[in-house]
Amino acid sequence: MNSIDRSRRRLAIAAAGLAGFVDAVGFLSAKGYFVSFMSGNTTRLGVDLAVHPAMAIVPAGLIAGFVLGVFVGALLAARAGAWRKVAVLGLVAGLLVGAALAHATGAGLAMLGLLVFAMGALNNTFQRDGEVSVGLTYMTGALVRFAQGLAARVSGTGGEGWANWLLLWLGLAAGAVAGAFALLAWSGLALWLASGWALALVLVAWHLRKTPPGP
Repeated sequence: MNSIDRSRRRLAIAAAGLAGFVDAVGFLSAKGYFVSFMSGNTTRLGVDLAVHPAMAIVPAGLIAGFVLGVFVGALLAARAGAWRKVAVLGLVAGLLVGAALAHATGAGLAMLGLLVFAMGALNNTFQRDGEVSVGLTYMTGALVRFAQGLAARVSGTGGEGWANWLLLWLGLAAGAVAGAFALLAWSGLALWLASGWALALVLVAWHLRKTPPGP
């Protein structure tokens, strides 16, 4: 977060908000499983294997779909080069439209598969030297960096930019609240809202591609 300019940090926070929105919709739709938080699904996998082995196929399938999404997103990002953000976010937007259509036709499993694939791909939006530089669907690392930066700031040994990691986490948290409200209030419309959100991010990324990095 601290190595990118302010406009791209805002894009990262908005993308994390989208991840929170989609994860809340997926969590409520999948009765306690996640479409972007694989640490949670890994814990569910372990618990299911110990308590209800037959149910372990659900978190295992979600984890596999997420990994596949990261894999395909990484291949796309490598091919897109300087247009990586536009390409990856465009893929995510298309997958979310597909998930909204699947929900509208009652294809719940297809919807979850498309959502988890999209969230895996989303993590390729910000890369440095071929590796993820800003994780958008998982916030444990962001909270650790926030706390470490705050400690360094308090002790006078540095810590500049610690608030950026807090803002990233807040973005995901706010998105999760919005996603839960949207699903409970408007049901299937929630995924169309997520699709529109993703398309807006594509347009922002397109604009930023033509704009030199600023302070």
